[in-house]
Amino acid sequence: MFRKTKNNLQLNVFSSNSTLLHGNALSVFEKESEWHNQFRTQVMAHIDEEPFRPLFCEDNGAPNASIRAMIGMMILKEAHGLSDTQLHDTCQYHIRFRSALGLHNFDDSLPGLSTYYLFRKRIVDWEKEHGVNLLEQVFAQVTKKQFIEFRIDGSKIRMDSKLLGSNIAWYSRYALIHETLRLAYNEFKNQIGKQLSESEAILLNEICSETGEKASYRYNKADTEARLTQLGTIIYKLISLFKGKPESFNEILRKVFYQQYEVIDDKVFPLPKEKIEATSIQSPHDPDCHYRKKGDKSCKGYNINVTETCDPENDVNLVTDIQLESASYADCDFLIPAIETTKEIVGDVIETLNDDGAYHKPLNETFCKENNIDHIISDIQGKPARYTYSFNENNELVATDRETGAVYVCSKAKTHNKDAPSKWKFVDGEGVCRYVTQKMIDTCELRKHIAERTKEELYLRNNVEATIFQLGYHYPNNKSRYRGRIKHKMWAFSRTLWINFVRIWNYIKSLKPVCRDSENSTKNDIYFGFSWVKKLKICLICLFAFIFCFKHSRDMFVFI
Repeated sequence: MFRKTKNNLQLNVFSSNSTLLHGNALSVFEKESEWHNQFRTQVMAHIDEEPFRPLFCEDNGAPNASIRAMIGMMILKEAHGLSDTQLHDTCQYHIRFRSALGLHNFDDSLPGLSTYYLFRKRIVDWEKEHGVNLLEQVFAQVTKKQFIEFRIDGSKIRMDSKLLGSNIAWYSRYALIHETLRLAYNEFKNQIGKQLSESEAILLNEICSETGEKASYRYNKADTEARLTQLGTIIYKLISLFKGKPESFNEILRKVFYQQYEVIDDKVFPLPKEKIEATSIQSPHDPDCHYRKKGDKSCKGYNINVTETCDPENDVNLVTDIQLESASYADCDFLIPAIETTKEIVGDVIETLNDDGAYHKPLNETFCKENNIDHIISDIQGKPARYTYSFNENNELVATDRETGAVYVCSKAKTHNKDAPSKWKFVDGEGVCRYVTQKMIDTCELRKHIAERTKEELYLRNNVEATIFQLGYHYPNNKSRYRGRIKHKMWAFSRTLWINFVRIWNYIKSLKPVCRDSENSTKNDIYFGFSWVKKLKICLICLFAFIFCFKHSRDMFVFI
């Protein structure tokens, strides 16, 4: 049954966190600028639990544990790189962590690990069913309130991306097919019965006896190719037997088969390696991750895009948007959704965008022009072309050789297709006819604009790489501890909430404390300057002293 967390919990005189500390330890613990007090104020207090209501029954069952506390635990876990056991033990016994979660008394109950796991599972299931990530809503809501409170200008933003590997083994082609078949067969073994031949049943039982990684070490190249064809034939038959079964491994087996094989005249043949796409399944344990090679590094996982404000006049700049897709997702496709999401959070008109050449494509440039956004690209991919292009006084396209300085006037090239894009041509000094497309002209213009930018404008993008570093701080080998796109999104939003909080906390610590005016101070300031714990102690001492004096004065009166 859904129940919201109470904002004002009653403090226990004998078990509250503050009553267990004394002296300097108490004063430091109660300091407003300490991280646990600021985390409770800047993050926990802004979490709206209402979007999580559909995860729980309305009128039946025991009340749910504190949703704020469980979200706070998720953030603190990614903040410090803890395991689930370490997280639970730390939140159970560490006084600062308990205070950060809003557990002011030592007898306040912490959600158990089973409750914590069930809550995460419900978030995953909800996104699978409805396509909505509830932690993404928490991030947007908390960040929006932080922007309002600290009056952050969001008109200038920058973005960058990072590849992050999934927590899977690097399977060879054979190991991938073998492991997928093994998992699917184990799921439906009891339902197949005698629909397979004796040889096929023996082969499947042999496959299920070991994992794909172990089996792949025993075969040479010729044996592996023969085994691939043999497995493909069995999978093709199993797919027809599994037809109509909605289980997950059945669907994964079907996808792997059509990504790795082709069927010609009802015969199965392995696809050539060059025809296998990067978007194919890399592991049956994480079917969402894709393969990508970026520079000299290969990755089987996901592509994460980070957008943040970058106005030098802001007291603090925060991350406004996190997007996470499979590794094969192009960086340039992140740009428009990131800007739209940022607009909703910052509530400002985006004026300037800083990024690198990976975000450049004609659609993005058109979008930025239509929305009056100054798109500052630090550099574009590829080497500069030998020729630069411009229009002369007669509106003729001119090609200039960067090596020799020779200038050639281009003429319109004839095309057989009327709908084909315009082309120009010219004959260079070596007698070679060269063709020029509109894309080549646009790229040349873009390089000219980049060269005209000041260093301050171009270098403003660089610090976003520090945010990328902080995002993956606990994964120095660029491999996460999670599997699946949804769980990676939960990690990304939890980690980013902590990054934003640390920036706010550092800003608050940098502020000078407000001092009282000694001339206007009164004697009551001695009392009102105390914390609520000291005030409570003073009141209790006064009460006990009054009771003691009253009791003994009455006994003395009777004696007289």
